[in-house]
Amino acid sequence: MKSNNSKAHLALFLTNLFFAINYAAIKYLVGHGLAKPFGLNLVRVISTTILLWLIFIIKPVKIGLKRKDLPRFILCALTGIVTNQLLFLKGLSLTHAIHGALLMLSTPIIITFTASWLLKEKLNLSKILGLILGLSGAMVLVLSGHKSDGAPNVILGDVFFFLNAVSYSFYFILVKPLMKHYDPVNILRIIFLIGLIIMLPICWIEFSEIPWHNYNAIAFTNIALLVIGGTFINYILNIYGIKVLGASMAGTYIYLQPLMASAIAMIFMGEKLDAYKIFAGVLIFIGVLIATRKLQLKDPLL
Repeated sequence: MKSNNSKAHLALFLTNLFFAINYAAIKYLVGHGLAKPFGLNLVRVISTTILLWLIFIIKPVKIGLKRKDLPRFILCALTGIVTNQLLFLKGLSLTHAIHGALLMLSTPIIITFTASWLLKEKLNLSKILGLILGLSGAMVLVLSGHKSDGAPNVILGDVFFFLNAVSYSFYFILVKPLMKHYDPVNILRIIFLIGLIIMLPICWIEFSEIPWHNYNAIAFTNIALLVIGGTFINYILNIYGIKVLGASMAGTYIYLQPLMASAIAMIFMGEKLDAYKIFAGVLIFIGVLIATRKLQLKDPLL
């Protein structure tokens, strides 16, 4: 058990490291005109879906999909693949990478309130205070952000990031009960396949416009980091961490993401860690700590 827990903690750490790398890789590809957000998103989903099913061909594992679970799989695909990734890439193309990373820090707060809503639990004072602080930090980011070449519409991009965090929070809660009955990688195979089917008509035009002939070694390296590390390996590690440690513990690891993403953004992308970003990050972080104290997620949809 201790060995599994250690592996799960390492998996969650690497998950958030790969997420942090995603910010820089996406910013590079979109910023250099090598892909538009929706087209790049389809590259991620197509590649990851193929890789997941190639593993299945090499090492088949019984799936045993039950019809009664199909609606939950569809909801997981919509929240954890389609809405989440489309908003993430579109938002990142419009705002600063550090803004996105800090706004993703609000995910544990949203998980808390989503769980409270679904479980019909009463909101206590600490949860309400945590929400107020978290939203205050988010508002500081949105209102203080300045437009630049790499961030053409900060307000809209920040809003997309917040909605992305909401969508991902629903995914966290919805996917947990499936792990009691299905292999984690099989869950990913199914939700990525469903997500791909939904996203094809939405993203196809931008995907067909990707100028592959302009790609050099650096561009392909960023694509590999985004697809293999930031999506394929990332989802496998994350779902393993949720299975072993639970959604609440997995959610707390997102605290590391802003630190790593901010460092990468400053080193490789030249972004500045302004005073307002630090202040906003502190507000959000304190809000998360207050709102998520003693949080225990039970699944309301079993």
